Amino acid sequence: MIPNQWYVIASSNEVGIKPVGMTRFGEKLVLYRTASGFLVCLSDMCAHRGAALSLGKVCNGDQIQCPFHGLEYDPSGKCMVIPANGRSTPVPSNFRVRSWPVYEAHGFIWVWYGSEPPTPEIPEFFDDIPKDAKYATVADHWKAHYSRVIENQLDCVHLPFVHYNTIGRGNRTLVNGPAVEWVSDHKFFMYVYNETDNGQKPKKPDEVPMPSPNGYKIEFLFPNLWENRIADKVRVLAAFVPVDEENTLLYLRFYQAFARIPIIGTLIARAAMPFNVYVAHQDRRVVQTQVPKASGLKIGENLFQGDLPILEYRKKRQQLQESARPR
Repeated sequence: MIPNQWYVIASSNEVGIKPVGMTRFGEKLVLYRTASGFLVCLSDMCAHRGAALSLGKVCNGDQIQCPFHGLEYDPSGKCMVIPANGRSTPVPSNFRVRSWPVYEAHGFIWVWYGSEPPTPEIPEFFDDIPKDAKYATVADHWKAHYSRVIENQLDCVHLPFVHYNTIGRGNRTLVNGPAVEWVSDHKFFMYVYNETDNGQKPKKPDEVPMPSPNGYKIEFLFPNLWENRIADKVRVLAAFVPVDEENTLLYLRFYQAFARIPIIGTLIARAAMPFNVYVAHQDRRVVQTQVPKASGLKIGENLFQGDLPILEYRKKRQQLQESARPR
C-alpha cells in the first residue's frame, strides 16, 4: 500500500443506514449512514471485547450500537454509552475505535489510508468524463494483489494474446512506443500504438505522437483509478480496490454519453457490462497466476520497451511509499 492516499473502496449504493462490514487494506471496516445521510467509516471492532460493529445497528440518528453488549459509538469513534454501567456513567477514554476520513462523490466512496491528515482534503477524479454520461458499475473479485491488477490495465503488449478474440483481434503484436505523459505528480496519460508485425522495428516512445491523433488515451490516477478514453462519449473506468495482500475488488464502470434520454442511456450502459466483464475475466485468468503477488521495482522480472507504462507506475509507487515513511 501507498500510505497517505485517498483510495476508492466501494460504490455509493453499497452503503445505507444499515451498517456494512468490509475488508479494505487488510483492515476490518464498518460503514453506515446517519439519519441525515452523513457517511461514517469506523474500524469494525468494538473496544470492549472485539465484536463486529457491522452486525449492530444505527441508533440515536448517528451512532452505531455494538450487537454484543450494546455499547454506542458516535461518528468520531468515541463510545458514548456502556449500558451495563448505566447511561449516566461517564465512559472511560480508552473506549474508542478508529474513525477513518471518508469522502463520497461520482458514485464512489473514498477512504483516507494513512496517519497524516488528508492532503488534499478531497480526492481527485477524472475531469474529462462528460457531465451527462450515464454509467453502470460491476464489482469483480480477483485473487491478486491490487498492484498487479493495475499493471494489467497499463499493459498494451498482452492484448493480441490474452484478448485474441475480443479487443485484441487483428494480430497487432508489434508495439510502437508506448508513450507516457505525466500531467501531474499523481496522474499520467498513456498512448498506445500497436500494429501488425511485417518485419519492421518498433518505434521508440519519443518517436510516436503524443497526444494521440485520434484522441485515444489511457489515464491513470494514483493510487487506484484508471480510465480508458475510447471516444469522446465513451469511457471505461476501473477502481482497483485493495482488500488485502492477496485479494482485490475491481470496480469496473462503463460510461456512455451518446444516448441522451436518461433511462435509455442507463440501459445501454448496463447492456455493455457483460462484454466488459468477459474481457476483464480474460485478464483475471492470467494475472492471478503472477508471482510474486505484489509488484515492485526489483522483483526478478525482465522488462522491455513495451512495459514502459508499468515501469513508470512502479517508480512512482515506490517514490510515494518512500516519501510517506517516517524520517
